[in-house]
Amino acid sequence: MNLMPATRRAAIAAAVFMSASLVFAQGDTWPSRPITMIVPSSAGSGTDLMAREMAHRLGMALGQSIVVENKAGGSGIIGTQAVVRAAADGYTLLYTNATNMVMAPALMKSVPYDVTKDLAPVAQTAAGGVFLLVSNDLPARNLKELVELVKSSPGKFTFGSWAVGSSGHMTMEWLKRQTGMKIDHVPYRQVPQLLTELTTGTLKIGFADPAAPLPFMESGRLRAIAVTGTVRLPRAASVPTFAEQGYAFEPVGWFGVFAPPGTPAAIVQRLNTEINKIQQQPDMVAKVTAMNIAPPPTKSPDAFRSMMIQDLQMWKRIVADTGITVDN
Repeated sequence: MNLMPATRRAAIAAAVFMSASLVFAQGDTWPSRPITMIVPSSAGSGTDLMAREMAHRLGMALGQSIVVENKAGGSGIIGTQAVVRAAADGYTLLYTNATNMVMAPALMKSVPYDVTKDLAPVAQTAAGGVFLLVSNDLPARNLKELVELVKSSPGKFTFGSWAVGSSGHMTMEWLKRQTGMKIDHVPYRQVPQLLTELTTGTLKIGFADPAAPLPFMESGRLRAIAVTGTVRLPRAASVPTFAEQGYAFEPVGWFGVFAPPGTPAAIVQRLNTEINKIQQQPDMVAKVTAMNIAPPPTKSPDAFRSMMIQDLQMWKRIVADTGITVDN
């Protein structure tokens, strides 16, 4: 019988012990140095502001600083790919939104990663939607009346959103196919321009994010007749959802935190627990509400993953139905 030399057996045993000890120590002492939170959006954007608030609070909870690094470009691909390629040690996180995580992969012909496999969902941090807005001189007061008005005058109206393939654009494309409306899309480079033209009546129908239209809505210069998502928004509680008006539009706007694939489950769970605690802090709720975004219900990493996959599948169906794609 060919026995392994005792010295070799001892060396292998020592290596296994040291490896196991290293893994245990990493999980036991994490985080022992600053964490980088990558944001695939420009500084000052809504996603960036949300990320910085979360980074500050999460850093205090973990006892380590969290440095926000903006890597904008490519519809979120540049920053997201940086996290996909990062070490799975809990020291690199991604703070992003539904547009980057589910809409871009659905719309683009080629994305260099699979969001359902190449990232570890950690926690959802906010939920929201987009407003369907109309000018004050448009007689429609709700979604049903708008559909009837547009159908009564095919080709007369146009609608605006902030980009080809934006959630506002794709929401209307979905609605067109549900109702038989004929209405063309006008993409705007900037939301302020879109809102200005709505207030003057140059544009009659448009979509915008939850925050930018609020001053115009609150001063009565334009009206919101519907909002996407599953709940009404906190600073516009009188505006009903699409679903409440008989149009069951499923996807929800959201923000969330992700980690590189293979990040230890214990680290992901620790992050999820701390983020969910932060979401319940009264002053955090107040800050999110001020942005007209709803704090989300507490979700486990698996529940967050399931929601993301459901949204991705819905957007893929909408893209397939409309034939709209966006070049990288």
